[in-house]
Amino acid sequence: LLPRMRALGDLDEDEPPFEPGDLTLDLPPAIGAERRRFELAGLVAAHAHLLEASTIDAFDALDYADALGALLDTLQIEEVAWPESSLDLAPPDMAAHWSVSARFLDSVLAAWDARLAELGVMDLSARRVAVTRRLIEEWEATPPPGVIVAAGSTGSTKATADLLATIARAPKGMVVLPGLDVSLADAAWEQIDDQHPQGALARLLTRAGIGRGEVRPWDLAAETETAGRWRRRLINEALRPPEATADWLRVIDDLRREAPAGVDPIAAGLEGLTVIAARAEEEAAAAAAVLLRQALETPGRTAALVTPDTGLARRVQARLSRWGVRPDSSVGDSLAGAPAGVLAALVAHAAVNPLDPIILLAIAKHPLARLGFDDADREKACEALERRGLRVRIPRDWSQLEGELTAAGVRGDLSESLASAALLLLRRLRDALALQSTDSAETAEARTRGLVSALEALAESPQGATELWRGAAGEALSRLLTSLLHESETLPSLSTGAFADLLDGLVSRTPLRRGGATHPRLSILGVLEARLVSPDLTILAGLEEGVWPSTTPGDPFLSRPMRVTLGLPPPERRIGLAAHDFAQAAATPEVVLLHTQTRAGAPSVKSRWLWRLEALVTGACLALPEHGEVLDWARRLDAPLERPPSSLMTAPRPAPRPPVDVRPKKLSVTAVERWVRDPYAIYARYVLRVRPLDRPGVEPDARARGTAVHAAFERFANENPGPIPTDGDRIFRDLLVAELREAGMTEAQLVREGALAANAASWAMAFERERRAGAVIHVEQGGEMSLGAGGAFILTARADRIEARDGAADILDFKTGAAPTRSQVEAFFAPQLTLTAAILAAGGFAEIGTRTPGELAYVRVRGGRIPGQVLPVDSGDAPALAADALQKLEQMVEAYGQASRPYWSWTAPQFMGRFGGDYDHLARLWEWAVVGVDGETGDKVVA
Repeated sequence: LLPRMRALGDLDEDEPPFEPGDLTLDLPPAIGAERRRFELAGLVAAHAHLLEASTIDAFDALDYADALGALLDTLQIEEVAWPESSLDLAPPDMAAHWSVSARFLDSVLAAWDARLAELGVMDLSARRVAVTRRLIEEWEATPPPGVIVAAGSTGSTKATADLLATIARAPKGMVVLPGLDVSLADAAWEQIDDQHPQGALARLLTRAGIGRGEVRPWDLAAETETAGRWRRRLINEALRPPEATADWLRVIDDLRREAPAGVDPIAAGLEGLTVIAARAEEEAAAAAAVLLRQALETPGRTAALVTPDTGLARRVQARLSRWGVRPDSSVGDSLAGAPAGVLAALVAHAAVNPLDPIILLAIAKHPLARLGFDDADREKACEALERRGLRVRIPRDWSQLEGELTAAGVRGDLSESLASAALLLLRRLRDALALQSTDSAETAEARTRGLVSALEALAESPQGATELWRGAAGEALSRLLTSLLHESETLPSLSTGAFADLLDGLVSRTPLRRGGATHPRLSILGVLEARLVSPDLTILAGLEEGVWPSTTPGDPFLSRPMRVTLGLPPPERRIGLAAHDFAQAAATPEVVLLHTQTRAGAPSVKSRWLWRLEALVTGACLALPEHGEVLDWARRLDAPLERPPSSLMTAPRPAPRPPVDVRPKKLSVTAVERWVRDPYAIYARYVLRVRPLDRPGVEPDARARGTAVHAAFERFANENPGPIPTDGDRIFRDLLVAELREAGMTEAQLVREGALAANAASWAMAFERERRAGAVIHVEQGGEMSLGAGGAFILTARADRIEARDGAADILDFKTGAAPTRSQVEAFFAPQLTLTAAILAAGGFAEIGTRTPGELAYVRVRGGRIPGQVLPVDSGDAPALAADALQKLEQMVEAYGQASRPYWSWTAPQFMGRFGGDYDHLARLWEWAVVGVDGETGDKVVA
């Protein structure tokens, strides 16, 4: 018959070796993990005043609850009772905040005991200790007659240690201690502390009253086996207490005298052990993946990656997918990365700002958000909603969005059926999101009900079914939301934003175990899981300080002196347990120790255990074997190909040469300005007819502010052609604010913009009074002229403002940003005003007639400390500047009239950074301008 096997941490009723009703008949059941967390959070919020905080929101309360739960577990596992008075823990001479913490714990722990009694449950840790104690009492009174073996435990807790001692005293009982070092010198054994790998075993033997010499080897043959023996001796000696390392040279000499003739015990211990020093985490993951993949080349060979670094483990999983290999991993994934978790988080955040274009698009396009549509119809409706509604401007309300879609249908931008589908999609999206509460304070239960209703409305298919709750992710999300619905009544009320943050935290902490077949010979394990396997190859990764071993955790409630007063173990005890796990894993026949030289871009420090092993081996005049070829293999996998296909080569500077008959024959003066600097942009816009899309959710930028200033001056001039009204300041300010609101600025932004508009309005009225004297004002006038042979090229302009005076006319252009300099104008890099002047001189503005160009100036309107200023670009030589600009344009028209003339990308590279173009990504600007071609630092710019 097979033996009955139980884990020491799961001694419970209805499980072997206990029968129903045994031991636990009068013990209350254990409280669920999530219920306990929510209950503790409620207690923390109710006692916030003791922490000298007026209120604590649910998100912070859960963080406090996690720390409080860890403290409770420690107290219960160590069987330590909380003192009657906090003065025993925090006397007056300690820092004041520790007294605050002690008084808080006094009240909360007492309330917790009362709450557990009210619920009729008990803490899981306390229940496990109670069950273990009852088992000890039963077996002490009536020792079990049969064979009973306890194996693999270090007895790190008092109850477990006492149980192991009881088993050892049973008639046919036996305790198998994992990795007890019987060869360590007695003097060194006496110096073992909490951080030593033998610390837990030393405490167990002391508590059981058993001397180390009384422990017999499990397998004498294994003790005399050469390779395993010397590896264990090497690792144990490397990790001996720091105070006992002064005689390492003598220890090395003793080992060599102890070994058979011709055998170097240090070299024998290093057989099968290698070290890899990767440059960074990504390279470490690549090396580990290569080692795991290499193991599969040998039939029947098994391999395991052991690391406490879950990020590294996921990187290795991703790397193995290159070969279609899926290892058996204990790391799992997070619900936050699964479609169901993503949708739940998006919908919760939509309650904060339901009109956020990016969130709306993410929900509408989510594969689980069916909204009653077939996939094909939903895709078309989503595209219409995106292009004609959410990329126009940030919507203020749902009616504005509906108006945008309706207007697009009226204009013919959308077909009638597509406009109707987009409107239906929008309304269903609005109705589903409206199921969530928007009250400023609601319970977690009420907000969760609203979230579930919204999710189910979004996920409904045309047939009424939903796939939201299916699969591992759906089940995990269902469990999480169920716990919020039924176990969160003690949480404080939450705002919509606080609930969204709370759900983000819960979803990210919810593990997701995916099903499916995994490779039977490869494993990725945490440190605890690694105790149960014995692979042919073991890779120990994450051997950096702060990772393995991890940093000593801080306690927000108890200081070190307070822990000593209570009789709690020091935090460093965890380092000793981690050291024991490392020592056991490093003693396997074939092991690779993997560490990185940098982490997150900063230098890292290799693990103290690796330092010690390196120091011991160096003292023996040897070196740790390296596995350098693995890094070389890993780097070669990611290295660029020596002869890559053209699709993978660095892009050269584009130089398209379209046929002459498709080249633009009509451009505005502003387009000519872009043509001079970046001909490729003209090619993309006017030859390829590619139009840039506005990004959804982008706040109105400088371009929108400039458009608003233009519109405000135009409307003011048209609506007030005569004398300046007495309330002109107010009128202009209101016009400018209205234009900014129409551009999509929020009311919060308009508070600042309103102040700037008031400053700008005062300056604008003074400007108008001065400029209108003796002038006829023309705003937003359109004009054009023909160039080239037979007038084949047409130049157009739309002047912001032309002021006609006695046969001459001044041309003004409004700016909100930096204006071009005179040198840029003369060099033809900023020909907007000079070419407009050329059109004016040629009589191209029909309403104005032929005029001599007068002043050419930029009017900069900011509204700040300098609200506005007029920046002339000429000194009375506007006609000459206009003629020169026209001549240069004619030369350009003639040059680009040749089929051999290419449309280079950025012929004026000095403007690249300041005036980036909409088509730079299509031109792959940063490849040829920064990375370069064929190893150069950039292509030569041809003017």
